[in-house]
Parts: sequence; structure tokens; C-alpha cells
Amino acid sequence: MERVVGTVARGLRCPIINEGDNIEEIVVESVLKASEVENLQINDKDIVAITESIVARAQGNYATIDHIAKDIHTKFGDDTIGVIFPILSRNRFGNCLRGIAKGAKKMVIMLSYPSDEVGNHLVDLDTLDEKGINPWTDVLTEAEFRRHFGYNKHAFTGIDYIEYYKSIAAEFGTECEVIFSNNAQTILDYTKSVLACDVHSRHRTKKILKANGAEKTYLLDDILTEPIEGSGYNREYGLLGSNTATNDGMKLFPRDCQPVVDQIQEMLKEKTGKTVEVMVYGDGAFKDPVGKIWELADPVVSPAYTPGLAGTPNEVKLKYLADNNFSNLRGEELKEAISNFIDSKEEDLVGSLESQGTTPRKLTDLIGSLADLTSGSGDKGTPIVFIQGYFDNFTK
Repeated sequence: MERVVGTVARGLRCPIINEGDNIEEIVVESVLKASEVENLQINDKDIVAITESIVARAQGNYATIDHIAKDIHTKFGDDTIGVIFPILSRNRFGNCLRGIAKGAKKMVIMLSYPSDEVGNHLVDLDTLDEKGINPWTDVLTEAEFRRHFGYNKHAFTGIDYIEYYKSIAAEFGTECEVIFSNNAQTILDYTKSVLACDVHSRHRTKKILKANGAEKTYLLDDILTEPIEGSGYNREYGLLGSNTATNDGMKLFPRDCQPVVDQIQEMLKEKTGKTVEVMVYGDGAFKDPVGKIWELADPVVSPAYTPGLAGTPNEVKLKYLADNNFSNLRGEELKEAISNFIDSKEEDLVGSLESQGTTPRKLTDLIGSLADLTSGSGDKGTPIVFIQGYFDNFTK
């Protein structure tokens, strides 16, 4: 009987991962146990996706606010630090800011508005229009912002992030001023020493700052690129992709992930005879249509993956074929014609009418989003996602 099910994603439960655990063995054992208990046949081109969190936990990739503070002071000394474009998040930036504040004497925090780069809003667009404020040209002090917009709490967290970030500075007796601008150059009117905290626009921000007179310019991925007194670190991403772990600690984005996915693939090949693709994933790359929050606060969706997950989909749109190329056919004739078209499709369909409307995104971004939605970020307890049928098509 022909298959009637396409892609299936299953969240797999595994033991709670702690520092020093052999993540490769645990993942392989969890996949094999699931295949046995659930009577799953492991096939070539199946995918095992592992959340970045358990890789970092196994590595012990943690740092405290003291480690951050030491690196900040080493880089900036007693300069006033312009902390610009941070995202509005307790989990992602709260302890980062604690470390920055502890290592600084004075900070000028410059927030983008009406939202941060991942869509957390300080104020809605309609209110900006009502007040006649242009976020691309208007620079606001905290007093001006409050006069126009008052006190607004985040729709999901209930936090007033202006007050929250100021309270963190106050914890350490660090002088703090808050301003609002979307122009990186604005901060240079306050200090020439800048820590740019944006994620995806960070390299452009750094280029603008350097071109306009900044004397010290660092990004979050410049902080903790090496261990500080035995701390965790990430040579490529620094503090980017970190999460709050304890009251004074951060779990960093995992480092050196490629050997992990390669070894898991090799071990599964030895155990099953099948070539299973493996990836480490963090945030999925999707946007919430209600809260307007773009989920991707990590620097990348996937820091490591096996070769079979490189590239983008090369797919045709079935409904386009049915409505155009084979509009005169029905039933089995239509099915056969579409199947033949898929079997003989070109290796690169970019620009073809038959592929319009298919998703031109990296495979790892698509699969990472699927895995992230499957595992969730709460108490499901399924940090491993086993995906089957992803590379199948209508002809299989």
C-alpha cells in the first residue's frame, strides 16, 4: 500500500542533561529507544534535531555576571559605556546587563523604538502616528518618551523594560541614562565607547559607529570569546544566544557543535546502517502574528548540521501544476503527470514559474523552526526531535 503520511516530527524524551554528560551517547540511545518502544523504522534521510540547550549544558558552557563584568571592564575601563539596541528580554538580556552594569561606572542605554529588532514593542505604531513622532529621525530622552507614551508594560511579560533595565543598573550603583533612537550615531553624542547589543544587524551597526568616530566598539559576540577565570565561552558568538540559568549566571550558546552532530551521525550509522542527518537548533525563525515578536533571538537557527542539511528546498508548487500545466487532467492522469514532472524537475528551480510560492529559506532554518515548535520552550521534556519524511515528495 502506498504511503498516505508525509512529514512527521516527534519530540523525544531523554534524561535531564548535566555538565559532563556524553551528549552523543544520550542522543543516540534516546533515538534507538524511541524506535524500539514506538516501533519506528529508522531510514536514510531521517533527521535528528537537538536543542542547543542540552549541548551547552553537557559542555558546561556557563558564565556568571562576574565573568561578564571582568571582560567588560577589561575592554572599556572606566569609560561611560553606550549600551545600544538591546532586545527587551529578562531571559536573554537581564543577566547580560547585570554583568555589564557591574563592570561599568556609567551606562547610557539606547533603546530602539517602537520595538526592538525582534519585535518586542515599547509602544505601538498607531500611538506613534497619533503623537506625530518619527522613530527614524526623532531622538527622545526618557522624560520625553514618558510624556508622549507614559508607562507601558510588555504584552506578554508584564514588564516595563525601561524601569527594569534601570533597576539593574541601580543594583550595582551604576549611573544610568536611557535614551531612544534608531540611529546608531546618536550614542556618539554621549560617549565614544559603545557596546552594540543587537543580534542580526550588529555588523552594520559596528560599521556605522566606526565610520562616525567611535573609539571603542564592541558587540555582544566580542564578550566572553575566551574563558574568564574558568568560565564558559564561545569564540564565535560570545554572549549572543545566551539565556539566564541562575540569578547570577548565563548558559551560553554551545560551542564546537560540528563534531557533536558528526559523531551522532556516525554512531547511528554504525547502529542502524542508515545515514541520518543531524543538527543542533536554537530559536526557530518565525514571527508571531499577534505579539509581532520574531522568535529568532539566537544568532543563527542552527550552529551545526551534517552535510545533507545544507542548501535550500528545490520544490515545485503542486497547485500551480494542477491549475496551469495540467489543468485539463483529473484523477489518476493528473497524479501521474505531476509525479512525472517532479521526477524530471531541474536541479535548480530558482526563477521558474512552477516553483513560485515555495519557501526560499535554508533547510536548517525551516527544519529548525519545525523542531523548535515541536519541542517548545516549556515543560514538554523533549529536547530531541526525530523527523521523518521531510525529504519525501508527492512521488514517494
